[in-house]
Amino acid sequence: MFMLISAKALRAVATLLLVVTAVFFILRASGDPTYVLLPDDTPQHIVEIYKERWGIDRPVYEQYVTYIGSLLQGDFGVSFFDFKPAIDLVLERLPKTLQLGLVAYTGAVVFGVTLGVIAALNRNTIVDRLVMVTAVFGYSMPNFFFGLLLIIFLSLQLRWLPPSGSDTWAHMVMPAVTLGLAAAAQIARFTRSSILEVIRQSYIRTARAKGASYGRRIRWHALPNAAIPTVTVLGFQFGLMIGGTVVIETVFAWPGMGRLFYQAVGARDYAVVQTIILLIAASIILVNLAVDLLYAVLDPRVRIAPEKL
Repeated sequence: MFMLISAKALRAVATLLLVVTAVFFILRASGDPTYVLLPDDTPQHIVEIYKERWGIDRPVYEQYVTYIGSLLQGDFGVSFFDFKPAIDLVLERLPKTLQLGLVAYTGAVVFGVTLGVIAALNRNTIVDRLVMVTAVFGYSMPNFFFGLLLIIFLSLQLRWLPPSGSDTWAHMVMPAVTLGLAAAAQIARFTRSSILEVIRQSYIRTARAKGASYGRRIRWHALPNAAIPTVTVLGFQFGLMIGGTVVIETVFAWPGMGRLFYQAVGARDYAVVQTIILLIAASIILVNLAVDLLYAVLDPRVRIAPEKL
């Protein structure tokens, strides 16, 4: 188990370094931020002073070495616009994003797993078809379009919920539903498939031959084994959901990290963009690392042969 954890941790660090490196060079290749930050009629010597002040007049590889060295010392850089440490700007918005993301993710897991189990236990019935049609709809519908539909009907037509902001719980309903819709649909489909695959296994027939009731076969044999592949998709959905907050926070004017990221990308605010991507990548990598380890706990075969992961 120790070797498994060590190998996974090293792979996670290497992945994070790869993401940080790719983002750094892609941002520099996207254009000179001085053309966005300064007026068009700015004298050239002022532009040169500005570049020297922020260190963007140096070769890219020197900037990269300086950036990695600063990161290792806990320095994430300073925003071009606010002249504040980028990490402070991000941490100011992070609680709102976590609040929205956790509510949406919890709802997606609860509804997705529940609907998947209901569909599997009622396979080939009207209940199964209704759940699957709803799941396909939820997975196929672009979340930004679904969010706009909610705003039109629930806010502008019925006036039940506020269209934007984050002051009360009512402000969270539409962004959380929009953000969690696709994840819930995917989890429901995956849970249904996992359970249907498990209940065809020989040990389920053996339990039935021994006289185990239908409920006992489902609770003690089918659901625990179906949970193993489902846990994997839960990790992937968390990553997709964190990335999706950028669009959802923009649609609903939610004052979180995703909206800050949208504004920073438009302004080529290097330090803020890099810090947000670093935190998002680190959270996704950590969740997937936890999922891998949980997978090993649930399936003893993985502990014996970790290369199966």
